[in-house]
Order: sequence, then structure tokens, then C-alpha cells
Amino acid sequence: MLTRERAAEMFDKLRRHCSADEIELLISSGDSALTRFANNTIHQNVAEENTHISVRVSFGGRTARATTNKSDDASLRSVVQSAEALARVQQDDPDLLPMPAPGEAKSKGDVAPTRHFEDTARLTPQDRAAAVAQMVQVARKNRLTAAGVYASSEVAEGIFNSRGVAHWYEQTLAEVSITMLADSSSGWQKANSPDAAQVDHLRLAEIAAQKAMDSANPVELPPGKYTVVLEPAAVLDAVGFMFWDFGGSALLEQRSFLNDRMGKQLFGDNITVWDDAYHPLQTGAAFDGEGMQRQRLKLIEQGTAKAVTYARSSARRMAASEMAGNVGPVTATGHGFALPNEIGEAPLNLVFSGPKPGESQSLEQMTASTHRGILVTRFWYIREVDPYEKIITGMTRDGTFLIENGKVQRGIRNFRFNQSLIDMLQNVEALGEPVRASGEESMDMVVPAMKVRSFNFTEVTKF
Repeated sequence: MLTRERAAEMFDKLRRHCSADEIELLISSGDSALTRFANNTIHQNVAEENTHISVRVSFGGRTARATTNKSDDASLRSVVQSAEALARVQQDDPDLLPMPAPGEAKSKGDVAPTRHFEDTARLTPQDRAAAVAQMVQVARKNRLTAAGVYASSEVAEGIFNSRGVAHWYEQTLAEVSITMLADSSSGWQKANSPDAAQVDHLRLAEIAAQKAMDSANPVELPPGKYTVVLEPAAVLDAVGFMFWDFGGSALLEQRSFLNDRMGKQLFGDNITVWDDAYHPLQTGAAFDGEGMQRQRLKLIEQGTAKAVTYARSSARRMAASEMAGNVGPVTATGHGFALPNEIGEAPLNLVFSGPKPGESQSLEQMTASTHRGILVTRFWYIREVDPYEKIITGMTRDGTFLIENGKVQRGIRNFRFNQSLIDMLQNVEALGEPVRASGEESMDMVVPAMKVRSFNFTEVTKF
């Protein structure tokens, strides 16, 4: 894996080849490996080592980027020349700012917790195969069929610019996803962590197996509005569609559901959400695509949208706009993507605050207080129907159960839903303790299980 010293040497070479006013290097390097299994057998083991070198140059108000994965001198010279040739033919961008200097890029001095673990970096194919063997043994013991992945990676990324910004970040990650299949049912679990010791693959397999067995021979219920108990993976995959709107660019371009709603009560007063790259259960670098340090930001406070993220240019544009007095604090928050881009910025380290002390409920407690409802393991195939009312559609999958009289009774056929996320977060009756959760439709989050009333299921699926 690339070291910071080697990356800095590359940047010095790039600068020597550069004739532009400014130059920036975004660089990432890493090793990743994956062991895939299906039908209770490993059928694929792959590994990749790669370095991604991305160079941006600026001539006044013109900027462009070029990339390569080669680090020899000729390739470094070529990628600078390509970026400069592209920049020269661009139109001037009135919103383009000079690259940030260290004084602007640095904020409070927060330091992310250690996210590089040697034991995770040293995981071998044999280590992953041994873990898969244990998961498959759970499947065979219960006469089920297991499929999934065990992946591990080590990555380093950094940003350097000609005004003196230099940031570096290293992280490892281990991830397990497993589906247990029976004749008429299935169960699923997924988890990841920078520390492989925190990923209990055997426990994940046992939970997935139990879900598959408990949901065997599912019955069909009529569609309608039900109280639901959503496991954390289901929560994050649904609400993830909402947070791309929490950006200054989205507000300015009138493509956010928060337009004309900032500062208003949108959700229940038990909903508070931060973006926090420094949270111990989060991952990722504490700097953005321009090298600005990420700030902790309270996006939602007791149901009211309080703030959005800003890149440097969107903060300047917002401060000069007619909206400025109605959207909360306006300052660059360190959430911008690498330039040039069409998105602007977004929160990537979402952390839901837990309930008040003494009010947290486990899944079992939420179930026990439910007279009739549905327990949902996860959602899939989610798509947006109405971007302003934040209505999404999708289906349940891999463990959907009927709750009656405070107990999980049996598996049911999966539902399709059409549900407003605004309404959903107005109707949260109970919250669990926030945990790091993984899904398939959205970014990982620190999020609680939720009990929600009047969740709108529109159709029954055939499985």
C-alpha cells in the first residue's frame, strides 16, 4: 500500500511538470480481497491492488481533472498534460474558487479514531475461507443453503495541493454478508468494521439461519397500513434516500425536499440526526474532496431541519442568495466532493441520536408492545417516486414476519411499499440504541431500530 511519503514525492513530481496556476492531487491506494460463496461452497476468491491518481489543475476560472493508475515519471507527466489540455478548453466558471490554503482547510482540530488495524490488513484467503466454513456449517446443520461474501481491504487516501494542503488517511475494513436459503424462505445479515474482530461472522450466520427457518411456508396478508418494527438495516436503506438533499447546492438548485422547509418541524421530536465523521462507529476520511476538514453538523434537531452541508463554492453562493436568512448557518462544512462535479456536497457520516435515557427499546420490547404489525429485516430495490414528498417504493426481503399480540407468529410473503419518508419519521413510536448498520441500498450509518405506525404496504409479492 502506498505511503504518505511516496504520495508526497509523486506530488512534487507532478508540480514540476505543471504550468497551470494551481495543481491538486487526489490519490488513493489499497489492497482488497473477496471470498464469495454459494450453494454452501466457495466459488470465487479474488484480490486486487491498485493506485488511483487524480490530478486537477486550474487556470484562473478554468479547471479540469485527469486520472491514471500509473506512477512512473512519464505517466505522471502525461496526466498533468492531459488535465492542462482539458482545462484550457473549458469555459470560465464564475463559482470556481482558488484551492484552499491550510488555514482555511483546517477547522477545530478534531481527530478521527484509529481505523487501521493490522490484524484486519493481514487477513489471508485461508482466514476468510475458515470463516466461510463456519458459516456454511451453520447452514448444513439446519439443512439450509448459504450464499454471501467475506471481504477485507486496506486503503490509504490523501489530498495535496499547491497552496500547501496535505491530508492523509488510512483504514482497514472487514465485511460479511450472508443469505440463508430454504425452499420457501430466506434470512439475511450483513456487518462491517475496520476491526475484523468486531465482525462476528458466526453470529450473523446463526441469525440469518434462524430467520430463514422462522419464515418458512410464509402466509399472505392483505396490503394496507401496518405498524412496522424495522431493523436498523431496513431503516438506513429507506432513509438514505433523504440525505442527498441535505446540501447547499441542492437547495440553491431547487432540487431538495428541504426547499421552503428549513427550520420547520418535519419529523417527530424524537428524530435528531448528526453528520459526524469522528463518531467511533463511523468510517472514512475526515476531509472532503477539496481537502477541507469535515465538521460535526446537526442536520435535524428534534424533528426540525436545522442545517445542510456546504462545499466552499455553494457556501459562497448561498451567502449571496435570497435564501441566506432562512437556511441556518452558511459556511463551508467540509462535505464537498472532488471538483469538478454535478452534485456539490452531501453528508456521508450519518449518526442518529438515540432516545432519551431510559426510553430505548430493544426489538423484543418493540415487538411485545405491538398488537398487530410486521417485523422487517430489510428492504431492497428501493426507488424514489416523488422527490419533494420523499415517497419511495421498494420491497421487503429475507425475513418478513407477522406480529400478533406482542409476539412474532410466522413468516409472511413479502410486500411492496409506497411510503413517504417524511410521514414515516413523523410516525416513529419507539427507537432502539443506535448501532453501526449496513444495507444494500444506502451508505452505512449509525442508526437505531424503529417502531413506526401506519407504514403503507401496497402489494403482496409472489415470494
